[in-house]
Amino acid sequence: MIKLIASDLDGTLLHNGAQSLPEGVIPFIEKLATEYGILFVAASGRQYPNLVRLFGSASKHMAFICENGSLIFYQDKLLAGHPMDRETALTISHDILSLPGCELQISGEKTCYLIPKNERFVDRMVNHVKNDIKLLASPEEHPEPYYKISVFEESGIAEGHGPELLKRHKDNAHCTISGKAWLDCVAPGFNKGCALQELIDFLGITAGECAAFGDNYNDLEMLETVKYGYVMDNAIEEIKSRFNYHCSDVVTAIRALLNI
Repeated sequence: MIKLIASDLDGTLLHNGAQSLPEGVIPFIEKLATEYGILFVAASGRQYPNLVRLFGSASKHMAFICENGSLIFYQDKLLAGHPMDRETALTISHDILSLPGCELQISGEKTCYLIPKNERFVDRMVNHVKNDIKLLASPEEHPEPYYKISVFEESGIAEGHGPELLKRHKDNAHCTISGKAWLDCVAPGFNKGCALQELIDFLGITAGECAAFGDNYNDLEMLETVKYGYVMDNAIEEIKSRFNYHCSDVVTAIRALLNI
């Protein structure tokens, strides 16, 4: 019996850069909770306030794995947080700032901090992504634990500075490409899969009672954690080849899995 379903957002529940959920998703999540006793978990690189706004009335029925696994919220309370080492976070931050065409985002518990090179990046994060943000003059001004360090490269992170950043910081952080333009770094040993296992253990259920949906490298460990790991049809081939379950729509796949 399925008791928990976790899903990535961008490229999984959200397609083609959409910043609002498809019609019917919110009432469906509420129905999963109230009629079937199934907890829906949003597992994303996004911040907690962003996700709560996105899911609206369904949020009270959900859990949230935020910032690619470094923060877990359940029933509107912080269940677990795993910040990066400060010196490591500062080293990676300054490295990103030194790279042309790369923008830096530092994630706190509920606020993202920017040191923008271009005002278009601020406009994107405020008006398109709709994050709660504050501007800093330097990474050292960050006033809280460093939960995630992100680089945004609009021209494409995999074709740009992503590979060198992955190589340079592979020993001091868990770094993954999380979208066409994004690479995220969190504390070593932490990812969406680790966070999901923490939540599973807290709830007293098993991985065999769980399903997950994803499309990119930062979803890999989460998909491996559960019995039913679904990869989106639009996912990169390297991820798709590792899993037997594929789908084009999360809600449709859940309905088929639960036979509802």
